[in-house]
Amino acid sequence: MENTSFSIFPTTLGWVLAVARNGELICLENRVSRDDCESAQARRWADAANDPEAPPLPETRKQLNEYLAGTRRDFDLPLGVLSPGSGGTDFQRSVWAELLRIPFGATTTYGEIARTLGVPGGARAVGMANHDNPIGVVIPCHRVIGANGSLTGYAGGLPMKQRLLELEGALPGRLDFGE
Repeated sequence: MENTSFSIFPTTLGWVLAVARNGELICLENRVSRDDCESAQARRWADAANDPEAPPLPETRKQLNEYLAGTRRDFDLPLGVLSPGSGGTDFQRSVWAELLRIPFGATTTYGEIARTLGVPGGARAVGMANHDNPIGVVIPCHRVIGANGSLTGYAGGLPMKQRLLELEGALPGRLDFGE
């Protein structure tokens, strides 16, 4: 039996909706307002219980706030999206696992991830998997940039991507918001 819980909490990035299932984090969405979080929860997680103390939600809140305060570089949370049957495709899960290997303060490109996964020419597919990443920030899709150094695509918006990279001291040489 699945036990799904959610928590909505404020951060320096805005409001966050965190969802856990059976003790593993399965979703982390940044929103502008608490109302946006509540709306997203009602649409996608209507079966979830409002239980901010369900594991690992308190630890998620703590670690995310430490990261945003600059006192945490890595997350240590149980992630429920990397195993088969978690909702993502095999390819998406392989991209998400590769994102977890990008160190704090570093960036890589969509093409480089595709080559690492043995899919040369698969930069677009990597970009789509990044877009579908359900646990942004913790699975650091913001650390992936365009081959020309541009800040391309981010579900939270390019200003948010820039802010996260600035927090990590990882901005590329060019700050171009092109494709």
